[in-house]
Amino acid sequence: MLCQFTVKNFKSIRDEATFDMQAAAISEHEDKIIKDIDGDLFLPVSVIYGPNGGGKSNVLEALHTLNSKVLRPLCAACDKTDCEIKARKIPVEPFAFSEESRKESTEFEVFFRTKLAEYRYILHIKGEAVIYESLDRIKLETGRRSALFTRSESQVSLKGVFGKFRISNELSASLPLLSYLGITYKKNEIVADVLEWFEDSIDFLNYGNPYQELRTAVAKSEKIKSLVLDMIREMDLDIEDFRIEEKDDDRIEVYTKHIVEGYSAEITLSEESSGTKKLFGLLPFIASSLVYGTTLVIDELDAKIHPLLLQSIIERFTDMNINRRGAQLIFTSHDLSTMNGSLFRRDEIWFVAKGNGQNSKLYSLVEFKNDKGESVRKDAKYDKQYLESKYGADPYLRKIIDWGTVNA
Repeated sequence: MLCQFTVKNFKSIRDEATFDMQAAAISEHEDKIIKDIDGDLFLPVSVIYGPNGGGKSNVLEALHTLNSKVLRPLCAACDKTDCEIKARKIPVEPFAFSEESRKESTEFEVFFRTKLAEYRYILHIKGEAVIYESLDRIKLETGRRSALFTRSESQVSLKGVFGKFRISNELSASLPLLSYLGITYKKNEIVADVLEWFEDSIDFLNYGNPYQELRTAVAKSEKIKSLVLDMIREMDLDIEDFRIEEKDDDRIEVYTKHIVEGYSAEITLSEESSGTKKLFGLLPFIASSLVYGTTLVIDELDAKIHPLLLQSIIERFTDMNINRRGAQLIFTSHDLSTMNGSLFRRDEIWFVAKGNGQNSKLYSLVEFKNDKGESVRKDAKYDKQYLESKYGADPYLRKIIDWGTVNA
């Protein structure tokens, strides 16, 4: 589960920006949040709105870049298809419109939870070199805090249960210590627990072959195929079933089954509409997230599906009778039909827009205050007020309007 993510000096994000999945103390949709074993509350969904070029995709890309930086060394020698994708190099790009920022490191900080503990991982990168790195944890059962390691340009300090580890004197400056521990001490319970979150508990949907993703997801669990079919039927696509057929050269073909006036027929997925093909690339990720309780990150989710289907997907994550494993959906969107208090809490709605100097600002609706210091009411017409530029991030302009006191 993702708890909180902070980034500084990355692409259009010059100043520190924090994206928070912890539930705020507000009285709305209290039955639609995730309650962890220690009683802490977290959000099942969050959406980021903002104009084109405002920087909302960069927030998700920053999280993806951190994930890639950790996993790439572990996946470099792996021959699995998903490892091949994760092994691709993603450059860490600092804020481009300041000479000072270009000389400074890019800073990432992420809080996340597994079944065993909550971890805080910090990574500062300058060019390809690791400038600073640290890992801490809190045991969920006892609440006990402990530092696991810190690393600077000149020193590595292993602490607590990591104190017995031995580190090579020739540790590469470009290799995160966390990745090194994953290679060298992969059987250690805590190392495995941390890296399993990066590898299996958070997923990013903006790359890959949808046919291959469908095969991979369905192969993992029959529950995933069943859930995909349930969603397809709810969406009234007239598809009763689908099957995957292996072809030569490791290719696959997906066949969809239709029943029209009692007559059953199959066609290939390539013969379906572009919208249906997009859904088959998306739904395995949605289903897998709900089945396994993972965090799913999608850029421009609304560009892939109809607004009513988007609403249906959001409601699956916010319905705790369906989302029993604590799955999370984080996405960017332009669709205003879903920007309302009946679907979202105020802390689940985020905005990104550029201020002076091309610097992207990130803030949530629950923390927004107007020039009079007033918060947004939970019964407000969010979509209408957003279109009127009352939340700072104008949907049609790149820059912030009437910035007021947000993130002052």
